[in-house]
Amino acid sequence: MNKKIRNIIRKKNKSKIVSLTAYSKSISKILDKYCDIVLVGDSMANVLYGLKSTHTISLENIIQHTQSVKKGVKKSLLVVDMPKGTYTNKTTAKKNAKKIMKTTNCDAVKIESNKKNFGIIKELVNNKIPVMGHIGYTPQFKKRFKIEGETFFKAKKLLKEALLIEKAGAFSIVLECISPKTSKLITEKISIPTIGIGSSSYCDGQILVTDDMLGLSGFYPKFVKKYVSLNRIIEKAVKKYTTEVKLEKFPKKKNFLYGTRNR
Repeated sequence: MNKKIRNIIRKKNKSKIVSLTAYSKSISKILDKYCDIVLVGDSMANVLYGLKSTHTISLENIIQHTQSVKKGVKKSLLVVDMPKGTYTNKTTAKKNAKKIMKTTNCDAVKIESNKKNFGIIKELVNNKIPVMGHIGYTPQFKKRFKIEGETFFKAKKLLKEALLIEKAGAFSIVLECISPKTSKLITEKISIPTIGIGSSSYCDGQILVTDDMLGLSGFYPKFVKKYVSLNRIIEKAVKKYTTEVKLEKFPKKKNFLYGTRNR
């Protein structure tokens, strides 16, 4: 277990863990100044590629973007989503996780729970591949977006799932769209950190898709706080650029290169 992961585990019950997603060096370089964890999420399927689900993003896509993200990450823990279909059994999971770790030099991988892949987590951990778990709404395995753990029976099942993931050796678990009461229960009962998304402030930390909180993605469910409408700022800049080009106000002499490269 590397130093960064030990530091994340130590934060439980002490200080909140801050996490956001990144798909490029330019964004990860900024996030690295403030985040404890940077996640290369399979959410890139929706955010970057305009796909309806995360199901068709490839291992090659994930690796390529992680290689870019890694260039901007120095202090944060770099975690990578394993795409759907890349961890269907122990052999496949080990092969693909090793490929991700080797080609990107990331710190850990994240696996969504299907309530029965605990052995796969254990296999990876036994092979010195750190794993972050993920329960509740798991986009790779569930079609319907809804709150999880609203009844006592469902809360009990989610707690059991979290405990089994912890027992398998995961160093933390993402709780997605889990009711506040159940999020609190799980966070109190397991010894590894919980990272919430749409799962209340009771979790040990929080994660959002960066493009959502910046107002770029167009996806703004209730659990997302839009900290800026970056889409409007970009549109304003593009509009100004368009006007200046048409009116021949850009480029001016100061923008000329005069045969030299200044980039």
